[in-house]
Amino acid sequence: MTTILHIKSSSNLDKAVTRQIGKVVEEHIASEDSKIIERDLVKQVVPHIGPEFLGALASGDPQNEKLALSNQLVDELMQSDILIIEAPMYNFTIPSVLKSWIDHIALAGKTFKYTEEGAQGLVTGKRAVLVLGRGGIYSEGPTKVMDFQETYLKAVLGFIGITDIETICIEGVAFGPEQAQAALDMAESQVKLLGRA
Repeated sequence: MTTILHIKSSSNLDKAVTRQIGKVVEEHIASEDSKIIERDLVKQVVPHIGPEFLGALASGDPQNEKLALSNQLVDELMQSDILIIEAPMYNFTIPSVLKSWIDHIALAGKTFKYTEEGAQGLVTGKRAVLVLGRGGIYSEGPTKVMDFQETYLKAVLGFIGITDIETICIEGVAFGPEQAQAALDMAESQVKLLGRA
């Protein structure tokens, strides 16, 4: 049985292109016996890390109650075979709710470790599909250098050991309904090329 962890992060609950295409990706990839773990970071808010969380990490007690949510999120990640991460671009990068999730799962000793050769990811043997939404065009042209969305997600996933990453990008959706529909159509055609679970 394949376990799919589906992360959603758009605050636009009804019309987000990432939510629309993310659903298509899940339906395409999942098999009849796939287990789906859905983590909607807008409906199930993961708090930003603060002094109490950092204090709990420093305590050295992995069962500290302040780490309970983080432990749950890491468990969900480690149990999964495939990640689907939906991320709209907000101000050239990912939503803060998704950054909070990353801060809770990117932990030394759990999802990566330090060695004499440097950091080593511990979340291996997994596959990720990024579903990225953008109002403008950031895959090419002068704005490409302002893409801190895909570049950041690939960097942090690679850091924890996930290097098998595919990207579905829906961009230019703020340029009018025709451009938005063309971007959605292209994204759906890309989904059909994804391998199934």
